Amino acid sequence: MKREKISVIMPMYNEKNIKRNIREVMKVMDNIEGYEYEIIVVDDGSKKFDSFGEAKKIKSKRVKIVGYEKNMGKGHALKYGFSHSSGEYVVFIDSDLDLPPYQISNFIDALNEYKVDVVIGSKRLIGAEVHYPITRRLMSWVFQMMIRILFGLKVRDTQVGMKMFRREVLKKVFPKMLVKRYAFDVELLVNANRLKYKIKEIPVRLDYHFSSGIKKRDVINMMIDTAAIFYRLRILKYYDRK
Repeated sequence: MKREKISVIMPMYNEKNIKRNIREVMKVMDNIEGYEYEIIVVDDGSKKFDSFGEAKKIKSKRVKIVGYEKNMGKGHALKYGFSHSSGEYVVFIDSDLDLPPYQISNFIDALNEYKVDVVIGSKRLIGAEVHYPITRRLMSWVFQMMIRILFGLKVRDTQVGMKMFRREVLKKVFPKMLVKRYAFDVELLVNANRLKYKIKEIPVRLDYHFSSGIKKRDVINMMIDTAAIFYRLRILKYYDRK
């Protein structure tokens, strides 16, 4: 009997520890019983480090290294990685492993136990282990309240980088998506919710490795992207078009 496959997509940008991190994800996936797996690493135009070259040093039929020269944003990288995947289930995990990969098994268990279509990590549920500055906590809370008011999306955290989907969800949602960078997660979850897919949140452990503070430009762009999603959803009815 053929086993179902999980595609793990790892977007990377200037990740200097990518070789070590790929091996860590492989070790986790090797210990998950009942599934085949593939790991798809997407180089989103790295320039500072030769992340692509380092990733290529991993010699395994279960690992695919793909990418492109121009930095396009994490959302674009995930869509690009999905186009190279074949699994019945798809996991997103950031390549810096701020979210330790052992948690992937928790996402698989939740998907099966609760009979849902999407499992997302949350920093705000009881049981979450999160270490990041109070200013980021406050900004994140304000943003999530805004998302709930604008879109009626009944989740407490859209932005955690580890998520799991049944393949059909992404096949339906990705063709409609326009955001490539700042509010990608919002557009993805808003559309999954619009199509009545069941979403489950679970607590995660997250250890941020900050390299810089919050840039004002990024906050503004996030707001612009979010407003554009609202306009397409509520005014243009763009997502309803066939």
